[in-house]
Amino acid sequence: MKILVVGSGGREHAIIRKLMQSPKCEKIYCTPGNGGIAADGAECFNVGATDIPGVVALAKQVAADLVVVAPDDPLVLGMVDALQAEGFRTFGPKKAAAIIEGSKVFSKNLMKKYNIPTAGYEVFHDSASAIEYVKKQNTYPAVIKADGLALGKGVILAQNEEEAVTAIKEMIDDKKFGESSATIVVEEYLTGPEVSVLAFTDGKTVKPMISSMDHKRAYDNDEGLNTGGMGTVSPNPYYTGEVAEQCMKEIFLPTVNAMNAEGRTFEGCLYFGLMITPNGPKVIEYNCRFGDPETQVVLPMLDSDLLEIMLAICDHKLSDIEIKWHTGACTCVVMASGGYPLSYPKGLEITGVNKNGQVEGAEVFHAGTKLSEGKFLTNGGRVLGVTCKGNTLQEAINLSYQAVKKISFENAHYRRDIGQRALKALFDPSQFEYKQDLEDYLEENGIYIRQ
Repeated sequence: MKILVVGSGGREHAIIRKLMQSPKCEKIYCTPGNGGIAADGAECFNVGATDIPGVVALAKQVAADLVVVAPDDPLVLGMVDALQAEGFRTFGPKKAAAIIEGSKVFSKNLMKKYNIPTAGYEVFHDSASAIEYVKKQNTYPAVIKADGLALGKGVILAQNEEEAVTAIKEMIDDKKFGESSATIVVEEYLTGPEVSVLAFTDGKTVKPMISSMDHKRAYDNDEGLNTGGMGTVSPNPYYTGEVAEQCMKEIFLPTVNAMNAEGRTFEGCLYFGLMITPNGPKVIEYNCRFGDPETQVVLPMLDSDLLEIMLAICDHKLSDIEIKWHTGACTCVVMASGGYPLSYPKGLEITGVNKNGQVEGAEVFHAGTKLSEGKFLTNGGRVLGVTCKGNTLQEAINLSYQAVKKISFENAHYRRDIGQRALKALFDPSQFEYKQDLEDYLEENGIYIRQ
């Protein structure tokens, strides 16, 4: 089969790598792609991911048997609808279903209507009303969200009244995220560990993937600005079998059924951003596609044919497919450009990688890179996702950081605490009788437990 993948990031690279493992995969095309995707042998084109007529024309040009639309923007704009109208098999939801990510107001109202557990909220279209509300509530942190897509940066956790007022004015009055923030949602602040669960669904059957934990903040200790994600680990130790059963019963199936009831059947990958609160799991957000960088740790753990799964979804036969997962753990450390998520340079040479953009002992998923005259150059904020599997989480973490140290580019930035929260959840200090034994063990294994 000839497959066209739309997108240019680390998520798309991970999807392409897994699709290439299928015996049914004959040829992979990607648009616009990146340096690592091209180095893997996919033929890349210079058609923008949101250029719907351009992608439809390209699908015809390459005679694609399947088109995988990976990013949120083209899905929300209706690229799948346009491709299906021309007779192409596609993986991804139609526009009517992609609204579950495209509008926070829609998704919150959906959850409220169908009793799907989530944080309390109010919707505002003008800054004065929103400011009056947060002042009256006087509860911080206050969660302030842009209604529409904002590159994963449309959520502000305001720690006090001044920050809340500033965030509201920037979003609504200054249009910080364009029309995406013309309407905002002010949410109750939830506490508890966060869990990301991606799920395959054909609108009837739901098959959750292995869980993961994202690290959104730019710096160690979860400090700094929100980013698209600085690293991930899988599985998430907070996502126990008991929690998984509760989520299937109270969140996953009810969400798919709710979308069906609304005439917005969802087919593709539905992402559940969850928080395990003292009152049980609740939905923080939905995404209408594979997460980034969650995909970079989830798909390497997949022990089944991704192409077979995607085709089963296209044919509404997901219930016929058995999906298997590897044991152990997987970690991804994101190497970003200095200055990200604000301004940063491009065109810096990446050294330490081989001609395929890889290093020994790891899978390097390229995000913001380009290939020029045989050299890999930085071409975005998040540049590389350095991914390793291990028999244990600690082993996977150690391998990822060993690989990271082999790669360099000017002002490269990465968090040094990816997976530490997960280790803390797994770690039982009571196994050590003496404090010195505990300290020796932590030092020998490179573990530092944050209080």
